[in-house]
Amino acid sequence: MPYVFWWDHCYWIVQIGAKRMIITGMFVSAVCTILFGLLDRAEAGTQFIILCFVIRSVNAVGFAAAMTASFAILAKVFPNNIATVLGCMEIFTGLGLILGPPIGGWLYQASGYEVPFIVLGGLLFLMVPFNIWLLPGQDAVPTRDSFFRLCTIVKIPIICFVVLTLSSGLGFLDATLSIFAIDKFSLSPGSVGLLMIGLSLPYGAASPIFGLFSDKHPYARKWMMVIGGMSTAAGFCLLGPIPVIGVHSHLWLTILMLVVIGLSLCMTAIPTFAEMLVCAHENGFEEGLSTLGLVSGLFSAVWSCGMFVGPTLGSYITQKSNFEYASACQGGLAFLAAALQGMYSIYEVHKKRSTQAKGTVTEHPGPANDRTPLLPSPNSS
Repeated sequence: MPYVFWWDHCYWIVQIGAKRMIITGMFVSAVCTILFGLLDRAEAGTQFIILCFVIRSVNAVGFAAAMTASFAILAKVFPNNIATVLGCMEIFTGLGLILGPPIGGWLYQASGYEVPFIVLGGLLFLMVPFNIWLLPGQDAVPTRDSFFRLCTIVKIPIICFVVLTLSSGLGFLDATLSIFAIDKFSLSPGSVGLLMIGLSLPYGAASPIFGLFSDKHPYARKWMMVIGGMSTAAGFCLLGPIPVIGVHSHLWLTILMLVVIGLSLCMTAIPTFAEMLVCAHENGFEEGLSTLGLVSGLFSAVWSCGMFVGPTLGSYITQKSNFEYASACQGGLAFLAAALQGMYSIYEVHKKRSTQAKGTVTEHPGPANDRTPLLPSPNSS
């Protein structure tokens, strides 16, 4: 649900500052996480369902505020190394995906439903004073640029579609892979948690490498998204695999495709935010916190929207058909996004070369039929 609130946060990031927004968002998220762990004390039925929706909705507001402000601060403090720093941050995303399920499961088995949420909320509380002390203040002036103008830039919706397919793929796997692995390979819940390491470990390990490469070679960002998207599509199609290709499902193939998907998702995701920001600046947006708020808010909104679309659509297709076809559909979305990005990248290269060629002609003009003799004619004297 965070994508519902992103536009409001883009406004408030200028009014109250990015530092206050990220601290407030973390505080709200911490409180809601602890309250969610206490819901087992509510009465079953309507009361429980309403409290779940209310607490998760408020938590979404805090999460969206913290995410929007964090991306804006990242780009403000490290303007020349956005992809590198984002790649380093994604290491901890991978660690969270690796350590979260087993630690949460162990706490649940040892102490019950409440303890995992209380521990996680407590950790978020501890991060609030740490960020108050560490984060620099970020003031900004309101910009005349708007969200609608940002979305009218053709390249921005294309990159947004790429981001949506990435997050929807992660959400799809989170919702359906465990059921598929248990039914297909008779794995235990603990083994399924280890299976997810095949996705998260390559993602976290490769993030700083792709981030550094993206900052060293900015011209390669668009092609990283294309190659990564195509690899993601292939990985999802072979994850099941799709029945029409005649390949049978094996555990080793599933693990291998998870590794491929983890690497390709990382390759595609790391350059997207930096590319969106550069595109906004090239189209006249001011270089300040207000523009960073617009771009980071849009990025967070699209990512969160994909995390909603992926599990919803994937679970529906899995229920109506099977996991293999649902995974292939997810691969089809990734292929479509990569194809659109590739076609637009080729158009950009062609347009740039045409502009350079016209500029060269303009800089060195000459008459079409210049027949002036180099030496004077003898009769001219």
